[in-house]
Amino acid sequence: MSVLRLATLIGRGHHIAEPAPERPPLFPGAEVLGGSVQVRFINAGGCNDCPLEVTAAFGPVYDVERYGARLVPSPRHADVLLITGSVTRNMAEPLRRTIEATPTPRFVIAVGDCALTGGVAGAGYGVAGPLRDFVHIDIEVPGSPPEPAAIVRALRQLTGR
Repeated sequence: MSVLRLATLIGRGHHIAEPAPERPPLFPGAEVLGGSVQVRFINAGGCNDCPLEVTAAFGPVYDVERYGARLVPSPRHADVLLITGSVTRNMAEPLRRTIEATPTPRFVIAVGDCALTGGVAGAGYGVAGPLRDFVHIDIEVPGSPPEPAAIVRALRQLTGR
């Protein structure tokens, strides 16, 4: 689009960007977060489809950061743990340590059927169990894998934006 065309559209009052979706209802207790959340993403195991969707949710198309959610590299800086996959035996202890390192109040979002039920490999010898066996889940995002828009909706419930 040329600069002249852009200036013409703005001058006529047309909208260039899509309108913002309606505000979601705020998750109970999320008012302490003040409209923005620091998210620590954890892949506990599973089929690895859901991490691709989480990446898309934080990418330029869905851009969940515009609603106040930001990825952080340390659980010590996180308000929210965004966890995908059924918990494997090798990830059980690191997951427990990550949960302990996250300050309270913390919120846990379980993304995908693997995290919620154990998924297709739930009965396998390397799987310790679904996420609910290890931590209290605040928000569930079902799907195998869920759409990035569903992950964005879950995070928007915590930011209220």
